[in-house]
Amino acid sequence: MELIGLYPTWFEPMVGSGWIVGIIATIHVLASHTSVGAAIFFAALATIAYRRNQPELLDFIKRYGLFLLIFSYVIGSITGPGIWFSTTVASPRGISALIHSFVWKWAAEWVFFVIEVVGVYLIVYLVGRVDQRTHLRITIIFGLAAYATMLVIIGILSFMMWPGKEAWFEQGGYLYGFYGANTFAQLAMRTAFMFTMTAVVGGIVAGSIQDPAFKRDMVRRLAWLGIVSSIAGAAILFWYVNTLPEYAHLVMENRLPEYFLPAMLGVLGGILVYFLFTLAMPRRLVPALAGVMALAILVFGLWPGEVARESIRKPYVAGQYVYSNQVIARDVPGMGISSEIPLLEEQGFLKTHVFIPDELREVTPANAERVGHALALVACSNCHSLTHTGMRPLAHYFGGNTDIDDIKVYLQGALATGNTLYMPKIPLTDAEAEALAVYLANLADPRVAERYAARHQGLAAADAPHSHLE
Repeated sequence: MELIGLYPTWFEPMVGSGWIVGIIATIHVLASHTSVGAAIFFAALATIAYRRNQPELLDFIKRYGLFLLIFSYVIGSITGPGIWFSTTVASPRGISALIHSFVWKWAAEWVFFVIEVVGVYLIVYLVGRVDQRTHLRITIIFGLAAYATMLVIIGILSFMMWPGKEAWFEQGGYLYGFYGANTFAQLAMRTAFMFTMTAVVGGIVAGSIQDPAFKRDMVRRLAWLGIVSSIAGAAILFWYVNTLPEYAHLVMENRLPEYFLPAMLGVLGGILVYFLFTLAMPRRLVPALAGVMALAILVFGLWPGEVARESIRKPYVAGQYVYSNQVIARDVPGMGISSEIPLLEEQGFLKTHVFIPDELREVTPANAERVGHALALVACSNCHSLTHTGMRPLAHYFGGNTDIDDIKVYLQGALATGNTLYMPKIPLTDAEAEALAVYLANLADPRVAERYAARHQGLAAADAPHSHLE
């Protein structure tokens, strides 16, 4: 029996592992993008402060930097490892694909991040303690190192959508995988919106300034930063969408709700209204208002945006060759990788998955529902919760259908052949398709599995040869 190297499945019953990863990642995006934007903003402010002899700008850098130590660098340093931990257990092969392609890029990112962390302490605590030229150099190095972390990560995120060049599949090499049209479009879009986040979060600090003239000056600087970056980000968003592969457009058209784009434009409109308000009436800005706006961006802007980005790369999780359920879906000669689909088509999941319990490797009427549950965990739970709540609940996709034969026909006609737009090709043997159908029907009616077992055991007893004693 040939086994494939699938890992144990992380099962989070209420919402699904994908949402756990998404919640952590969305919080991290707000913290990390704010810190990168603020680092470049600090470099600009420090340059103006020293050239125009405006020491109050250095005081704002110090205040905002101290705030970032908690908001971005503590929260970011918690959620960053949180992403690593959660994605490693939720999508071990996806993370493996990224590491094997970009290990040195990631190592470089960590070096830049160390410089960034040290830099934020230096620019805060060395204000007025070292000469102006040295402090300005430290501030510029801090800004460049922070932006370098984004440069590296964006290339990796773009690879998760699809490799930069088609030649990567045949030849490998991180340059082919890293650089593509989507890489630069995504970098430009995130650069614009990171300044938007910097302006909103900066309002929490600016709103607490006591000097009316200085507060007015800083609030207006942040408002202009936010207005320009939001408009630029909205324009670049269309460029980004046009760099996506054709199948991503199909997913957007068929899977994202019709209100998604108008809703996102509405969020951008609300952000612009907020900045126009603070520009016109800077004295009205208080930390609580800016905090509410930052939370609104997190919930209504970043969360839907990150969910959409995750959705449009499906059914893949990395490089257009690792399915969301961790199966290797195509040959990648450049990396010495072979598709596992032929083996699954020949033998199925039950005989090839390392961590299927031995008692579930053969389907019987008595264990069909448990086998189906195991198959749903292996093949479906990375994208669907197995309850009625959370991430795309699997129970909601069959309309309450309890007809095992109908469900089995769909599984064999669509999933097993890859004849779907959004989901991976899931090869199933006849017995596996029936077991999964029993499980799915049982989600709609918990008595289905019991009736199925009783009926088939009864048929087996009726078909058994009678004893001569009878």
